Amino acid sequence: MQANAKLTREQHLDLYYFMQLNRQLEERMVRLFRQNKIVGGLYASLGQEAVSIGTAYALEPRDWLAPMIRNIGALLVKGFKPRDIFTQHMARYTAPTQGKDGTSHFGDLKVRHVVSPISMLGDLIPVMTGVAMAGRYLGQKIVAMTWIGDGGSSTGAFHEGLNFAATQRAPFVLVLENNQWAYSTPVAQQAPLKNFADRALAYGIASHIVDGNDVMAVYAAAKSAVEQCRAGRGPVLLEAKTMRMRGHAQHDPAEYVPQAMFDYWKTQDPIARYEAYLTEHKLWDAAKKSEIDARIERELDVDQKFAEESPMPPPELAEQGVYCDGCHTVEADWRRPKQELLPPASSVEPVWKVTDFGAFVPSAPAAIAAAGRAEKPGAKPAPTPLAEPEAAPELTEEQPLRVPFGRGPKDRAFERERLEKQEKHRKPFVKHRRDKRGKH
Repeated sequence: MQANAKLTREQHLDLYYFMQLNRQLEERMVRLFRQNKIVGGLYASLGQEAVSIGTAYALEPRDWLAPMIRNIGALLVKGFKPRDIFTQHMARYTAPTQGKDGTSHFGDLKVRHVVSPISMLGDLIPVMTGVAMAGRYLGQKIVAMTWIGDGGSSTGAFHEGLNFAATQRAPFVLVLENNQWAYSTPVAQQAPLKNFADRALAYGIASHIVDGNDVMAVYAAAKSAVEQCRAGRGPVLLEAKTMRMRGHAQHDPAEYVPQAMFDYWKTQDPIARYEAYLTEHKLWDAAKKSEIDARIERELDVDQKFAEESPMPPPELAEQGVYCDGCHTVEADWRRPKQELLPPASSVEPVWKVTDFGAFVPSAPAAIAAAGRAEKPGAKPAPTPLAEPEAAPELTEEQPLRVPFGRGPKDRAFERERLEKQEKHRKPFVKHRRDKRGKH
C-alpha cells in the first residue's frame, strides 16, 4: 500500500473510521432490507469503500461534490450522519427528504456543498461542470467532483459532459469507479478498452489510473487531481479499479459473476489492507482499533434506533413542495456585484456621426397648432368626433355566390341550397329576393 507522509496520524485514523463506518452502516442496511424495513432499493458499496472515502477526503470544505448510489462514504466524509442514511432509506419523516424518497437522492447546497444525486447515469457530469464554472465565475477557488461507473461511461451524457468540461477547462474531477460489472455486463463487453482513463486523450485532459482498493493511493491520486484543477489546469479523469462485491442491488444475487473472481477480490479487501498498513507504519495499536470500532458501534446503535422509532411522513406531505411558493421573491444565494456584470465603457471613438438620423417628429404643441387647434397649456384636448358608420352594401341580383376558390359545380349547388334555406328565416321584406334568385 502506498504511503503518504503528508497525512497526520489523526488523518490516517480518520480514513479508517470513515471506511469502517461506511461498511458497518451498509451491512446493517442489508439486514434492514431483508426485514422489509428499507422502502426503496439498496445499492451497496461493500468492497469498494476506499474509492468514495479516498476521493472525498481529498476535497476541502469549500469544494462541491455530487455522489452516486454507491458513494455513501462521500456523504459521511462531507458531514452527514448515519441517521441521515438510515431514515432516508426507511422513508421516515425525519429524513433529509422527509420521507419523500427511499434511496440516497438528497444533498445540502447551503452548508455541505453536496448536490443531490440523480438516477440518470452521466447527467451529473455536465451539472458538476456547471458548478465548477460557477465557482470560477464568482472568483472562488473551488473544485467540483462526481462519480460514474464503467457502465455509465457508455452514456451520451458522459461524453458530452466531459467534452464540455475539457473545452471550458473547468476545475472538475470525474472519478470513474471501474467495479468490473455494469449490472450483469462485464467490462470487456462494455468498451473495447483496457483502461477507461485512456478516453481522456480524446478530450485533451489529464487522467490517472489507481488501485481502487488502496485508500492511500486513491487519496494521493485524488489530491493531485484536485490541486491540478485548483491551479487552473483543467479537468481530470481518475479511474479507480475495484470490484462490486455484491449484486447490482440487494435483489440481485450476482450469479453471473464467477466465484473465482469473488475469491480473488476478497484478498484485496480495502479495509483489511488498510488495517495492515496502519499496523506496519505503527500508526495505531490493537487498543486504538478497538476504541474506533466501539465508537462506530455506539453511533450506529443510536442512529438506527432513532430511525426505526421515527414516524412515517403524514399523508398531506405529498401535496407540499410540489410547486414553489414565492419563487419570484427568492433572493439568489450566490451573486456578483452588479457593477461587475456591466460591460466596460468603449474606448473606441466613432468614425462618423449621423446628425439627422431618423424622421423629424414635431412636438405635441406644434402639431396641434399646425392643425389649427391650438389650445391653452393645461387645457384638455377637445374630443374627436366619432366617424359616421359606413352604410351596409345593398344586395343585388348580380352579387356572386360566396363559394371558396377552386370548388366545382357541386359545391356551388350546395352553397346555393344553403343560402335558400337561410333566406326562409329572414324578414318578409327580403322575400322577393329569394323569388328572383330562384328564377336564375
